[in-house]
Amino acid sequence: MASLIARLPSPPLMLVNGRQPLSGTLQKLAVPGIRERKVRLGVTPKATGESSESSIVKSVQNVWDKSEDRVALIGLGFAGVVAIWASINIVTAIDRIPILPSILELIGILFSSWFTYRYLLFKPDREELSRTISKSISDILGQ
Repeated sequence: MASLIARLPSPPLMLVNGRQPLSGTLQKLAVPGIRERKVRLGVTPKATGESSESSIVKSVQNVWDKSEDRVALIGLGFAGVVAIWASINIVTAIDRIPILPSILELIGILFSSWFTYRYLLFKPDREELSRTISKSISDILGQ
């Protein structure tokens, strides 16, 4: 027991009420006092417009009010819930197969590496990706 205690490293110095603890051989740490600390400014964000939650609720209310076929909207909502439930169960089932998650992880790492090399590493490639995304967005929105 004595040999174990002799080989242990010395404990870190802790200051209690600005004084050193009982062991006098430890060096004193430089801890800035209250006057020496830098003044920190607090920033409080304020919303300038509508919150995203209220805009989502308003857009859903607009779709509900303008719709003539509310049964179809209820069916789409139910289909969305079923799709989310099914995808969660599929992912859980795939995760239980012993080697498949490791293979899929490797494929994800390889694809991420390729995408980074192909589109993000050099400036002309980033501009090409930006143009492709802009074109896809305009095609989806019909502009």
